[in-house]
Amino acid sequence: MKKLPIVLIVEDEPAIAELIAVNLRHNGFQPIWAEDGISAQRELDAVLPDVILLDWMLPGSSGLALARKWRADSRTKPVPILMLTARGDEPDKVAGLDAGADDYITKPFSTQELLARIRAVLRRRAPEQLQDQVSAGALVLDAAAHRVSYRGDALKLGPTEFKLLHYFMKHPERVHSRSQLLDKVWGDHVFIEERTVDVHVKRLREALGEASGLVETVRGAGYRLSVPVMN
Repeated sequence: MKKLPIVLIVEDEPAIAELIAVNLRHNGFQPIWAEDGISAQRELDAVLPDVILLDWMLPGSSGLALARKWRADSRTKPVPILMLTARGDEPDKVAGLDAGADDYITKPFSTQELLARIRAVLRRRAPEQLQDQVSAGALVLDAAAHRVSYRGDALKLGPTEFKLLHYFMKHPERVHSRSQLLDKVWGDHVFIEERTVDVHVKRLREALGEASGLVETVRGAGYRLSVPVMN
């Protein structure tokens, strides 16, 4: 029997949580509800979900604080996080992405939009889509093993940053616009804004450390992975 994707709903309003849970169950997902950060951590300790729906405003620890905490934990770092928020302004959205969220959904939202975003992050996470090994100078990405190393040292990347780097390394020395990256890396759903690319590129550079300079910004055009030629 096929295993249903587990979705952890971290939402303090029971009516909203139940509505989301019902729709998820009807569409082939297994929802788990937690009303605050403490109960959410308890659920995460018991079983790792496939995706987390995280409300921005929660009693106790905020959604932003929880996203940062789970991104800093090696066990929960690979799990995609979707922020549920009534805050629609760009600075708030960027704050959520900077905290570690992979995407955000502004309330009120439709069931179809919610399902589309969940399926999109699950597609981006799916390891079977990437099965090769590529290198750029001393930077090596093994897609099958989901590992990245630079000069022999292992690097830790989130799921979206991994796929972004994989695309850059498969197409080096070429300038990719934000819209091209959204299409090729994020896939065929249309909800994500181009600013999201900037946030994930920033996060990718931070994860690359000494190799961060390989990802270049081409002003007015986009981004490029460029490997210096050694004489």
